[in-house]
Amino acid sequence: MSGVAWTKRAQAADPLATRLFDRYRDDLSLPAKWGEALDLILAHRSVRAYTADPLPAGTIELAVAAAQSAATSSNLQPWSVVAVEDPARKARLAALSGNQKQILHAPLFLLWIVDHHRLAQVGEQTGTPANALHYLESFLLGAVDTSLAAQNAVLALEAIGLGTCYIGGIRNKPAEVATELGLPPQSFALFGLTVGHPDPAAPASVKPRLPQEAVLFRERYGEAAAPRSLAAYDARLRSFQREQEMPERDWTEQASQRVRGPDSLAGRDVLRDVLHRLGFALK
Repeated sequence: MSGVAWTKRAQAADPLATRLFDRYRDDLSLPAKWGEALDLILAHRSVRAYTADPLPAGTIELAVAAAQSAATSSNLQPWSVVAVEDPARKARLAALSGNQKQILHAPLFLLWIVDHHRLAQVGEQTGTPANALHYLESFLLGAVDTSLAAQNAVLALEAIGLGTCYIGGIRNKPAEVATELGLPPQSFALFGLTVGHPDPAAPASVKPRLPQEAVLFRERYGEAAAPRSLAAYDARLRSFQREQEMPERDWTEQASQRVRGPDSLAGRDVLRDVLHRLGFALK
């Protein structure tokens, strides 16, 4: 079915069906009660073009309040966030992150930090060994909690009309990023997040995701539907790319190239060694 036909079908549907159709480019009927929260979640898209308009007063504090409202394991709260607004510092961070231009154009760049330094300090203050921080489980816990916090912040920022884009390229040169941000030992910039008013001249669209049959399993993992669902997704993503006037490329090709080997990791293949130098033992 053409993109035009898809759009017409979506416009004729109820709000939930419209959002689900945008997300999957396929019919998905759910017995859910529609609300603003669902609309916000299902309408998420990465925004890479921003206007020069200043952010509303209190934007950073609102984002942090939302982030601190996310779930956290054992209430350890093993994360921090560094808010960067200085153009010169943003330029240096952009250079360390693969020269992604949205970092330069966004008025705010948030760096989300796995922060074991604070917990180590608590151990020192209470005279308690903090040896558990040296284990891989603790690093994973920090990465999970940091990610949960950041996504809560994204929802809050989108709720007030702002756009965001995650920057995984901040892990390309983590030691240099740590120096730029003045990070103490046992802390690590997991990713960045650009924040700003979306530029109406370059609107972002909802990118289709894998069909649910490719990611949802009941009781036990299964693979029977994988070839069929992946082929269907390749076709839907190509249609989206045509609508956006983007180069057409199957998701299966793109994903396989992204994981083909260490050369595809943009320098992150040495991340374990860098983390050791930053104070993470990862036992």
